[in-house]
Amino acid sequence: MSRDLLMELALKPPRERQFVFDQLSTPHKIELAGRWYKFAHKGQFWPGDSWRVWLIRAGRGFGKTRAGAEWVSQKVRDIPGVRIALVGATFEEARRVMVEGPSGLLAVARLNEHPEWKPTRGEVRWPDGACATVYSADSPEGLRGPEHHIAWCDELAKWRRGDAAWDNLMMTMRLGDQPKVVVTTTPRPNALMKRVRNGPDVEETVGRTVDNLHLPLSFLDAMQANYGGTALGRQELDGDLIQDVAGALWTRAVIEAARVASMPAVRRIVVGVDPPAGVGGDACGIVAVALGEDDRGYVIEDASIVGATPEVWAAAVAACVARHGADHVVAEANQGGAMVQSVLLAAEDTLPVSLVHASRGKVARAEPVATLYRRGRVSHVGAFPGLEDELCGLVTGGGYEGPGRSPDRADALVWALTELMLGRRGKASVRTV
Repeated sequence: MSRDLLMELALKPPRERQFVFDQLSTPHKIELAGRWYKFAHKGQFWPGDSWRVWLIRAGRGFGKTRAGAEWVSQKVRDIPGVRIALVGATFEEARRVMVEGPSGLLAVARLNEHPEWKPTRGEVRWPDGACATVYSADSPEGLRGPEHHIAWCDELAKWRRGDAAWDNLMMTMRLGDQPKVVVTTTPRPNALMKRVRNGPDVEETVGRTVDNLHLPLSFLDAMQANYGGTALGRQELDGDLIQDVAGALWTRAVIEAARVASMPAVRRIVVGVDPPAGVGGDACGIVAVALGEDDRGYVIEDASIVGATPEVWAAAVAACVARHGADHVVAEANQGGAMVQSVLLAAEDTLPVSLVHASRGKVARAEPVATLYRRGRVSHVGAFPGLEDELCGLVTGGGYEGPGRSPDRADALVWALTELMLGRRGKASVRTV
C-alpha cells in the first residue's frame, strides 16, 4: 500500500512538523506550501461559487484564521490586482491575527509571492498590484469611500460597532462580477450574528475545536474536562450559537451559576420519566435527581433515549435506577397509564414506581421548579446540553421554543424535582404502585 507522506507529515505534532519543514530546500518548501489542502480539514475548504457571504462559525482552534488567509491568498492568485478589505474588531487585532499572525496572510504566502506589509498605511501589497487594506470595526467611517472585490471579516461577534461597520463594508463590495465576503468567528448570540446568518446568499460552515487534527491531545482533553457541555464550552469550543429565549423560565446564566463538579452525600435519588406517546422521533425523558444532605437538589444524569420501543426505554429507566441506586421512579401516565406501568415493571419488577397524571400544561408544572433554580436550590452536576436546551426553551405563558417538538427531558426533570423537593405540588394526581 502506498504511503501518503504529506498526510503523515500533517498529522505529526507541531514541533516534529516544523523540524521536517526546516530541513527542506526552498523549492520543496514552495511546493509544500502550495499543497495546503493536504493539511486542511473539510471545514476549511470554501464552498462553490453560489454564495455572497461564507460564514465560518466555529470553536477556538478550529482553523478559522488559516481558512480565511488561504482563501484570500487564493483570490490574489486568481484575480489580478484584486482589492481586499480585512476587517477586524480593532486595527490591532486585525494586524496581529489576520496579517502578522502564525496563520495570517504573511505566514501562509508561498515563498515566491512576496507580499509586503506596510503597517503605517495598513496595507498588504503583492507584486502584481493586489492590495489588502486593514480596517477596524470600531471605526466604521473608515469603510466609507473605498471599493473592494472581496473581504475577510474576523471575529464578527466581537465588533462593538458591528452594524455600522457591516453596512459600510457591504456598500464597498462593488468590484468584479461576484464580490464575496468571508466571515471567521467564534459565535456570540448578538443581533449582528443573527442578521448575517439570516442574510441572503449565505453559506455557513459550523465546526468544533476537536475538528482540527493538529491540536495537541492534551489541550483537547483539558478543554473537554473543564468546559465540555457547558454553555461556554458549546460556544467557544463547539461553535454553537447559544441564545436565551425572551421570557424563558430558565436562563443559561442561572444554570451556569449553579453548575458544580460534585455533590455532597445524598438522602435520596429519584428518576423522572416522561414516556413518548409512541415509537418515533420523540424522546423518552429520563432524568435522575438527588437530594443532598444540604437540602439542595442535584441533577445527576440525563439518560433520555430517542425513538425507542417501550421495552427499550423501560430498560433504560431500570438501568438508570440501578446506576444511581434510586429509591423512586416518577412516570407521567397521561399517555396510557397501564402501558407505562406494565412496561416499567416488566423491565424490573422491583422498581418503586409512582404514576402521575398531569392536569396542567408542561410550563405551568415547570414554574415552581424554575423558582427553585432561581433561588439557588438546584445544581447540575456536570453538563446536560440536551436537557438544558429544553429548559431554556420553556416560556412563561405556556410556549415552547426549544429543540424538538416537545420538552420531554425537561418534563422528566420537573416530575423528578417536584417529587423530590416540592411534595408533588402542581395539581397532579398520584397513584403509588
